Amino acid sequence: MSTVQHLSHDLRIIEDSARQFARVNILPHVMEWDESQHFPMDLMHQLGAQGFLGVLIPEEYDGSGLGYQEYITIITEIAKVCGSIGLSLAAHNSLCTNHIYTFGNEEQRRKWIPKLATGEWVGAWGLTEPNTGSDAMRMQCTAVRDGDDYILNGTKCWITHGKSGHIAVVIARTGDLLDSHGMTAFVIERGTPGFNAGKKENKLGMRASETAEIIFEDCRIPAANVLGKEGDGFIQSMKILDGGRISIGALALGIAKGAYEASVQYAKDRKQFGQPIANFQAISFKLADMATKIEAAEMLLRKAADLKNAGKNCTKVAAMAKYYASEISVQVSTDAVQIFGGYGYTKDFPVEKFYRDSKLCTIGEGTSEIQKMVIARELIKEL
Repeated sequence: MSTVQHLSHDLRIIEDSARQFARVNILPHVMEWDESQHFPMDLMHQLGAQGFLGVLIPEEYDGSGLGYQEYITIITEIAKVCGSIGLSLAAHNSLCTNHIYTFGNEEQRRKWIPKLATGEWVGAWGLTEPNTGSDAMRMQCTAVRDGDDYILNGTKCWITHGKSGHIAVVIARTGDLLDSHGMTAFVIERGTPGFNAGKKENKLGMRASETAEIIFEDCRIPAANVLGKEGDGFIQSMKILDGGRISIGALALGIAKGAYEASVQYAKDRKQFGQPIANFQAISFKLADMATKIEAAEMLLRKAADLKNAGKNCTKVAAMAKYYASEISVQVSTDAVQIFGGYGYTKDFPVEKFYRDSKLCTIGEGTSEIQKMVIARELIKEL
């Protein structure tokens, strides 16, 4: 159950639905998928049928027509069981699908959004390159106009669903280096000649969420596949990442809650010196710290969601929420391993996976250091 007690009745129903789905369809397979790095495409289709892949999309495009409070709730409940599936859910919703919906024209929306919202297709989003992570304006992937087409060349890396995704939104340079208006967003369908998957990453955590390179070699894209105007790609991406920060914050919150709940149950069941270890101050104080951090992280996320739903500027609060939730996720999962002791270091218990998965949240969609830069910049604007 959410630690924030004022959630509405409808939100509780959504929370219960997501929790039940995760327990039935994900929990039995978590370690099998993690060990083999298997990306469960069949599960993604099931998530789509459940309405979880078009959470923020209006019903007229076959979406669920929900807001960011519901979105946070769904990702959190899925991530409490498996961070990998929570990550794939977040990337599909907030990056690929949301980018097309937010900046696409009506024809583009009608063409692609229903397939993404229903889970018929799984989406990817490509900004990062091998030598340009946070420094995105130095990207080397180029798109050169050729009549009614653009020809793309270059490589994107760390792309969720980069190998198996059916469609990708890709940002490529169409202007000068370091020009914030020199990049453009393209929608590219799998099967387009010159659009290929590269190396699949062998990761510490989030192993069931596919991460791979995508490579473009003289890939010809119709100008009709440009989202918005030429040169708007970078500005669009920064706006999309506001919502992405809320997504990753929710993912981190779910991992923290999963680790915390497992720790409480273990501390009540595990006995040493004739009593449950939850009775010992060393353990009870850890649980108190974990619960307090989780409560604070969720309140920040809910505030960011309120601002996003209202169409207000949420850059600062979303960055705060992502930064804080991801950092406390690592702290909580670390404490969880400690509470479990030797058992926490084995794959027979869930907390070692929460521990491995949590670290990605401090890196993906903007590192903690980048979030602090964003927060500081926004604070200075306000003074």
